[in-house]
Amino acid sequence: MVLHPLQLVVDQEAAEAPYEQVRTQIAEQARSGRLPAGFRLPTVRGLAGELGLAANTVAKAYRALESDGVIETRGRNGTFIAAAGDAGAQQAAEAALAFAQRAQRLGLDHQAALSAAVTALRATYGDAGEANAG
Repeated sequence: MVLHPLQLVVDQEAAEAPYEQVRTQIAEQARSGRLPAGFRLPTVRGLAGELGLAANTVAKAYRALESDGVIETRGRNGTFIAAAGDAGAQQAAEAALAFAQRAQRLGLDHQAALSAAVTALRATYGDAGEANAG
């Protein structure tokens, strides 16, 4: 395990892939505010070297984080934690709309589509997510 000044811990023995460990930890720290909007992240090579990972591993994590709206790359200026806001909620709404449209094209009725979504949510969040549902 390697501890990074950003409080990143990569466990090479964990079942979760190293890039996913980096992605998850940066995302959680950004959401919690521990890494504030505008915080400059290390370069891909710099972070890879510090964590003992291949540069491609960190690059994959950064690409996923950028796709999720957690970080933004500003060319040669570097990579930064993106402004908080509702980017996550907006992307979730877009994904939900895309799912609903696809389910309709596949011929699923409302109840079948809802059932498929609930099954996917349970698979992802477990049954604990239902305790938080309205």
